[in-house]
Amino acid sequence: MSKSKPVAITGMGMITSLGEGKDENWAKLTAGTSGIKTISRFPIEELRTTIAGCVDFLDLDRITPPALSHRMAQLSAREAVAQAGLEDAEEFPGELFVAAPPIEHDWISRYKLAHAPAHRADSPYVRGEDGKITNEDGRELHVDFINGTLADRLAAEFRTQGSPITLTTACASGATAIQLGVEAIRRGACPAALAVGTDGSIQEEALIRFSLLSALSTQNDPPEKAAKPFSKNRDGFVMAEGAATLVLEDLEHARARGAKILATIVGCGEAADTFHRTRSNPNGASIIRCMQEALDDAGVSASDVGYINAHGTGTPENDKMESLGITEVFGKHAEKLAVSSNKSMIGHTLTAAGAVEAVITAMTLNTGILPPTINHDEPDDTITLDVVPNEKRARKAEFALSNSFGFGGQNVSLLI
Repeated sequence: MSKSKPVAITGMGMITSLGEGKDENWAKLTAGTSGIKTISRFPIEELRTTIAGCVDFLDLDRITPPALSHRMAQLSAREAVAQAGLEDAEEFPGELFVAAPPIEHDWISRYKLAHAPAHRADSPYVRGEDGKITNEDGRELHVDFINGTLADRLAAEFRTQGSPITLTTACASGATAIQLGVEAIRRGACPAALAVGTDGSIQEEALIRFSLLSALSTQNDPPEKAAKPFSKNRDGFVMAEGAATLVLEDLEHARARGAKILATIVGCGEAADTFHRTRSNPNGASIIRCMQEALDDAGVSASDVGYINAHGTGTPENDKMESLGITEVFGKHAEKLAVSSNKSMIGHTLTAAGAVEAVITAMTLNTGILPPTINHDEPDDTITLDVVPNEKRARKAEFALSNSFGFGGQNVSLLI
């Protein structure tokens, strides 16, 4: 096994349907609280799925996917940068990597732009002499859904260096942002990196499209019981919103400035199977390779890992494949592993999930408390993992793996 250079985590921030800030989220996660509720943001009549993990508590004039994705990213990044002690620095000493929704955030804006032309008397938009269409505040409407806009705004606020990178690897995106930051630091491109995952995609069309894929749970009542990772009666994931940010640093750089090191990322694994646009290959080969690469990258034995923060979506296929993959990689040690899913409480934050769950994994290691997998009332006899059912558990671990598996077989595992 090889052993790559560890990278320090010196700041973390998070916002989900459970609340704003990592401390509030952690308190509710370890209490087994669900953030899943009936959607009130738009009409839900005739929809098969009527629940989600919405972030409706933010003070926004208009909750639109672009505005919400930006605001959540901004708040989580402010929390992370402040914890790292870099909020008053003249510039952030490194690059910015942002995992942002690939399509979902622009559907509603494009629809409005197409169906509310500025020449109509009831249009909320204004067409200038130059032909540009703007909002009431004078901002060009199309700017909000240009893919790089969010990263540009964050780069300007936090004064990051180099080109801000916007990326998407489906539901592995948040973990990919972290991986790219780790790799940039390891190769000496920068002493630090700001890795952000954000997703405010809960709107009508996104919900309907995922529903048409038969990916979403339809167990709407009660909402907080719908997300059932690894349970026999699981029937799909619950869409959710959220964001998380990690300040990553070269260990020597962090120590030289007296930063507190919260955890280290010691291994990254990445594998894609190109089997199908939405499904992973049923043989689980890329999931197995992804987890094994993270262990090999760190030079850590499978038996040294004490906890896995599972991708654990609650879809029948994903949970089965992840369970089989873990059993294959960890062998007999899989019987001793604790494996829980945060998505049972916060839902699936899509593009942000890998970053959100990396923060939670680091907090798990720091506190020695394992968040539970709630709603585990009907165990699946084919899944033999210890999923920390229903209640938190005290257990110290030195190493933990955070799994993120996306549509199209895009997979990332982070060993922390």
